[in-house]
Amino acid sequence: MIFFERKTMKFLDVHAHVFPENIAEKAVGFLESYYECKWDGTGLEQDLVESVLAAKITKCIIFSSATKEAQVRNINNYIASLQNKYPHLFIGFGTMHRDFADYGAELERIRRLNLKGLKFHTDFQGFYVDDPAMMPIYEAAGEDFPMLFHIGDRKSPLSSPERLLNVIHNFPRHKIIAAHMGGYSVWNEAWKYLIGTPVYMDISSTIRYIGKEETRKLVLAHGPEKVLFASDYPAVRHKEAIEDVLSLDLGNEINEMIFYKNAERILNITL
Repeated sequence: MIFFERKTMKFLDVHAHVFPENIAEKAVGFLESYYECKWDGTGLEQDLVESVLAAKITKCIIFSSATKEAQVRNINNYIASLQNKYPHLFIGFGTMHRDFADYGAELERIRRLNLKGLKFHTDFQGFYVDDPAMMPIYEAAGEDFPMLFHIGDRKSPLSSPERLLNVIHNFPRHKIIAAHMGGYSVWNEAWKYLIGTPVYMDISSTIRYIGKEETRKLVLAHGPEKVLFASDYPAVRHKEAIEDVLSLDLGNEINEMIFYKNAERILNITL
């Protein structure tokens, strides 16, 4: 493995799920069943905090997705409460749903809550990434508000890489992040539609599925300046997520880009 100076490296995880105590077990159980795999974490606040601290993660973006419009405000309040409780650890992203009527007012409230972006998981939210009804919401979010999308699913066309490309074409100046290197379980479509485009990609839930060599090819072909470190907690704990990226043997300069520098640029912060 290429030499890695752990003491000087910072880590900004752009992709971690967290759930309230009353639904965490049910939510993680559903996800394990849907994705047909065992997840490492519980999805609970304390377990997430322990995972972050154990790996010496500098900052971690947290979120949860509203599967119904009635959940939007409560989830945004919950994520904001955790961000306020752990300002040294967490950066919160808000949620929005296609059927939320007064999306403009809620987007303004999301900003007042000091949440720093939006997360969409349209497979579970029940609409296509490029649904015409979503275009005004994306426009209202604005160019300075990062939007992270779960992309790719062999079981569903709702989050297809091709459909995200339509969003990118409509909003070329927006900060759009495609999770899972642009195509969870359909990485051939990521190669076809997204690799080499201006979209940012997070590297979560990829290496363990397609292997180190194929992931390395994806990163280098897309451009490491557009790739972001991500754990997909509770799917993987943070120590293991770091080791997965290091296994790609990309070198310190590229590791710095992926682990924190690219995310600093997107969020306009300095760790």
